[in-house]
Amino acid sequence: MSPTPDAADRFVYDRYTLDPDAGQLTCHYRMGKRPFAERFTFGPAGDWGSPALDAAARTVFLLAGVSYFKTKAPRVVDLGDLATTVAERRFLRRFYVEGLAEFAYRNHLDLSGLEVHGPSLDRREPVSYRGEPGRPIVPFGGGIDSIVTAELVRRRHPGARLCIVDRPDDRFEAIERPAAVTGLPVSRVERAVDPAVIRSAELGFLNGHVPVTGIISAVAVVAAVLGGHDSVVMSNEWSASIGNLVVDGHTVNHQWSKGFDFEKELRGHLAATLQPGVDYYSLLRPYSELWVARRFAALGTYHRVFRSCNRAFHIDRGRRLDHWCGTCDKCCFTDLVLAPFLSTAELSDIFDGHEPLANEDLDNRFRALLGLRLETKPFECVGDVEECRAALSLAAARPDRLDTPLLHKLVAEVGPDVADPAPLFGLMGEHFIPDADTPQDQLV
Repeated sequence: MSPTPDAADRFVYDRYTLDPDAGQLTCHYRMGKRPFAERFTFGPAGDWGSPALDAAARTVFLLAGVSYFKTKAPRVVDLGDLATTVAERRFLRRFYVEGLAEFAYRNHLDLSGLEVHGPSLDRREPVSYRGEPGRPIVPFGGGIDSIVTAELVRRRHPGARLCIVDRPDDRFEAIERPAAVTGLPVSRVERAVDPAVIRSAELGFLNGHVPVTGIISAVAVVAAVLGGHDSVVMSNEWSASIGNLVVDGHTVNHQWSKGFDFEKELRGHLAATLQPGVDYYSLLRPYSELWVARRFAALGTYHRVFRSCNRAFHIDRGRRLDHWCGTCDKCCFTDLVLAPFLSTAELSDIFDGHEPLANEDLDNRFRALLGLRLETKPFECVGDVEECRAALSLAAARPDRLDTPLLHKLVAEVGPDVADPAPLFGLMGEHFIPDADTPQDQLV
């Protein structure tokens, strides 16, 4: 791995500004002589002059810079005039190095020597903030995970709201339709990335995956403070913490900012920033994708409105699909994880007659999910090999799956190397869920 040609440059944090009249936060950065600006529009409601809002906005400023650092990936992140503690610089550096691990792997870069420079604070005095109890805000992406979280939260907290981050003047039907079914009110945020990033190939920038869930998490904290909410409730399950591959002893995880380590890091940062603060946790953290899928299968009102397909979220509206493509990694994983709990007829209906498991040409897609190929599992938000193999085994045991040739072909290839699925329906690991909100075994 080698540095980029512009490795001597610094990525610089300039400033962030708050515009109460427009309800906007704008974050300004520089790479060499090129300025970047990212704008978040929350709307004018709320106390835009409060110290708590400024502290929350500062967190967005810290994390959102990652999208512009990656244009050249220099050796130094320069925080400019922004004073930070040792803990904050350590958190930010880890967010860059771990959150951009896939980006570095694909671009043949080594970020292990990344340095974060800037004025130092001995300690930060937390700002006072106390949200109204029992009013969580739920970042919502329209997929199985966030639907299950929304349903669990809705039944326990009548004051809950969804938080949806859109592009300016552009809403994704795959988010809007299931959001409407929840019946929950929505706090909307428009996120406008700098147009230069969209032109990365044209301008010679490096491109690749960024830890966007980390940015959305920080944005949701701002929305929570503006709305007087006491918590941000995420929908990241157990296997999000499991990496895709190990390179030179370092784990590369496409979902790092959905994982337990990031959750723990951000909680620590928020505790040092706001007191008593905004509680941040994932309601699904100790549960498997199978646990989530079984609960989603019972929520029939969502089955014809959700769409966890990559093509449903294409930035180019002309290439965005209003139906399942039925062939991408997300479509294949969604079908596989639901197959133990829904009939072939129901899944055929969900996929508009193009269920992935019915398409034998997708065998290699499923082999990758099942760990049957030499390369890593897909760089997508999908479950781990253990979960996928358990789903395959459970689906194959259904009487209505006798006529699914691909399914049984894959079962034969996996062979007996399938763990007992029972543990996947219980608690799987550590979590920060408050005792009162720990999900029970059933939704109803």
